Amino acid sequence: MELSAIRSTLGEISNKIKQFRGSLDLDGLNEQIAINEAKMAAPDFWNDNVRAQELIDATNELKEKHDSFYSLQEAYENLEVSLELLQDAPDADLQTETEAGLKKLQARMQKYELNLLLSEQYDANNAILEIHPGAGGTEAQDWGSMLLRMYQRWADQHKFTVELADYLAGDEAGLKSVTLIIKGKNAYGLLRSERGVHRLVRISPFDAAGRRHTSFASVDVMPELDDSINIDLSWDDIKMEVFRSSGAGGQHINKTSSAVRLIHIPTGIVTSSQAERSQFQNKATALAMLKAKLYQREQEAQAAKKAEIKGDQMDNGFGSQIRSYVFHPYTMVKDHRSNYETGNGQAVMDGDLDPFIYAYLQWQLAQKNPD
Repeated sequence: MELSAIRSTLGEISNKIKQFRGSLDLDGLNEQIAINEAKMAAPDFWNDNVRAQELIDATNELKEKHDSFYSLQEAYENLEVSLELLQDAPDADLQTETEAGLKKLQARMQKYELNLLLSEQYDANNAILEIHPGAGGTEAQDWGSMLLRMYQRWADQHKFTVELADYLAGDEAGLKSVTLIIKGKNAYGLLRSERGVHRLVRISPFDAAGRRHTSFASVDVMPELDDSINIDLSWDDIKMEVFRSSGAGGQHINKTSSAVRLIHIPTGIVTSSQAERSQFQNKATALAMLKAKLYQREQEAQAAKKAEIKGDQMDNGFGSQIRSYVFHPYTMVKDHRSNYETGNGQAVMDGDLDPFIYAYLQWQLAQKNPD
């Protein structure tokens, strides 16, 4: 790498660090940390263990955000010094070390920025992800299974835990529906970018004439909520059905009716779980998913009302096409919101979703702050 290229890259990093400083409000961070530590020093701090731990966790997050910023700044300053030394006296070993340090800092910067972008209320929560193929029979159901594999691969890359809460196999291939619970910090914040309709264009492996087909599948993503979220829900409004569970592809048939389906009568929302061996556990999982769906429905209704008052044009959300996957006559995957695209469709299907997620979060931030 030429020294001029290193200088240019460091200039870009310097601008990013200035942006981070501006958005962080470091004085406010220090003040909040001091306030929290004063509360933690109070004699009655441990009277309420749950709230005490919540405050400790919140304070640690603030400290991590604060310390990580200064760590990035220090790494940048060290690279600046290395560049000055190289300009004064070229040294092959120092240049190799500087280039490696620059690459490492760029990766750290992107990860740090991503954490700053994940600022919505439930971004840190686990995610509930559902896939529902559109009309089109086997072709669409196969597309649903391809998306399932894509999200499982992505979750594995992030060391997230994936639980298969519900699975309904396709008639000949693929799936009719699937519900995953993806567990890990920021799982929901990262995956909320996937909510919407995904479109596939390819030569169908199920068409003997080798014709091109277009398939659609909808993906829904909700945060898994804890007991601190109060959802107005009455069992009088819920119809519960039990049935025998089976794994993907029909294996592991359960001889008892342990799977649970819940139908919320006022809204028609349906959730089901067959992942657990006990009916009680499946009922709890299905209920948690129902609460998440009802909460999301309420949030969407409030957002639509605000948009109507302001005269904004609301996006169609779940019914909108967000991304196209084209495998014939050329290869391209394109997000229709951020306009990010790549020609490496196989990498995307193998779980390489982070560039799309990052581009979406940047796009969403720009939508919120158009100036």
